Amino acid sequence: MNPGVRKILSGPFADDPACRVFSPLVATCLAVLLAGCSSGDDSSGEGSGDGTGTSRGDLLQAPTLVRTVTTSNLLENLADPVNLALLTQAGSPLCDIAAYRIQYATIGSLEEPTTATGALLVPAGSEARCTGGRPIVLYAHGTSTEADYDISNLDDERNAEGLLMAAFFASQGFIVVAPNYTGYDTSTLPYHPYLVAEAQSADMIDALAAARSALPVAEAAQTTDGGKLFVTGYSQGGYVAMATQRTLEETGATVTAAAPMSGPYALAAFVDAVFAGRVNGGSTVFGPYLFTAYQRAYGDLYVQPAEMFEAQYAEGIETLLPANVPRSELYAQGKLPRDAFFSLDPPAPEFADVTPPTTPAEFASLWKNGFAATGFLIRNDYRLRYLQDMQAHPDGFWPDTTDAEPADDAAFPLRRALVANDLRNWTPRAPTLLCGGHDDPTVFWLNTQAMESYWATHVPGAPVTVLDVDAAPAAGGDPYADLKQRFDLAKDLVAAQSVAQGASDGGWKAVLDAYHAGLVAPFCLEATQEFFESR
Repeated sequence: MNPGVRKILSGPFADDPACRVFSPLVATCLAVLLAGCSSGDDSSGEGSGDGTGTSRGDLLQAPTLVRTVTTSNLLENLADPVNLALLTQAGSPLCDIAAYRIQYATIGSLEEPTTATGALLVPAGSEARCTGGRPIVLYAHGTSTEADYDISNLDDERNAEGLLMAAFFASQGFIVVAPNYTGYDTSTLPYHPYLVAEAQSADMIDALAAARSALPVAEAAQTTDGGKLFVTGYSQGGYVAMATQRTLEETGATVTAAAPMSGPYALAAFVDAVFAGRVNGGSTVFGPYLFTAYQRAYGDLYVQPAEMFEAQYAEGIETLLPANVPRSELYAQGKLPRDAFFSLDPPAPEFADVTPPTTPAEFASLWKNGFAATGFLIRNDYRLRYLQDMQAHPDGFWPDTTDAEPADDAAFPLRRALVANDLRNWTPRAPTLLCGGHDDPTVFWLNTQAMESYWATHVPGAPVTVLDVDAAPAAGGDPYADLKQRFDLAKDLVAAQSVAQGASDGGWKAVLDAYHAGLVAPFCLEATQEFFESR
């Protein structure tokens, strides 16, 4: 693997090891999309406003052409066997792509005016599906820890998702709108409202409004908004996509279809599971990001950070993310522990069996990895109060399904904030695909199960399709049978490579390391593309 691809693996999808299998696809995107591309002139300059005197969704400057990519640039690379794998997943490119960067007015979690930037990828060309009225894909990206993240910059080796949006959607005739989110790139907001549902959905909707006002663009003058709107996203973006769909439909906007992928939709149940010892991969980043965002939004999770975080991490943690250095540097500098989320000492005797849990056995080593005798992130007394609130006010889905609803009577402030942002409170009107994998160690499958259970209980017949790419094909005909079989083969390949390198666990750890970003992501993108094309 070349050094450039290694840099991408520290990008927005997940922890560094999680992209090992995804790397061939990412390498393909780099090789295909960057070969022979031409840079555009920036004749508009950079906007410097903070949103004052503007309305939400206003375009603050003329779109900046970042890059043009032609189908001939892409097709020149098809002889490479690695690129043939991309064609299997994304399809042969049909359209040229004009990649623009937009800047627009939006709001933060306290409804304060601010600015944000994002990508507008516009198809062009002679093919019928590359011009005229085209559908829009509104895409929400996964967690990035780097403050300068810009999904419109297809030259940035960290920008796996921007490249994938170009390959899976823009080159297939979809207009792509993908915000960077507030707090990133040149946004004037000094923080990111991580998984604050109202703020993140506002950002998405404002990016969409700005992008629509920018169309048609000079480099694709014949391509216009055709009226169809698709909403999707992966990981953090899966959550943001669902929150956005909810807001759009509640306000009367028409969503043609949506496909949230591997997102933490049932936040309250998910974080309950983590505090009960099932520490997910990446928790030492996701936890501080989430908790400090909710402290800023609600102001009552703690009086001082040292009430929640161990002293060695508390100072500066509220302004740590997004950072100006890669995640690996945060670990190296001692700003965050790599894995240790909780103490190995039970917070009280009755919680010894979840410090750490030993069931299910195949995940015991993963849970154990989140505990340490020293250097852990979350104070034990804070964990104790959280667990006691779980006992007094249990979630309706986890650990035992009752009514599938969040604990609306939760008393502990963090749990109240999680319930306020849990998405088990609405039902989609548009056809919706939920895609993920049931062994995901980063964003647990219980999130998808909880949404499915909630909708089945409260609105039977909701237009929802649930796809577990890691499930066996259903008997009697399964439209996703081929995709599931190929996913199984991809897992086997990862495991076999690990065993060949000396692994004694049959490759299980390697599969878990690759699962969220490396294995599930491209297969869910493939299913999403097909789902949208059928509408």
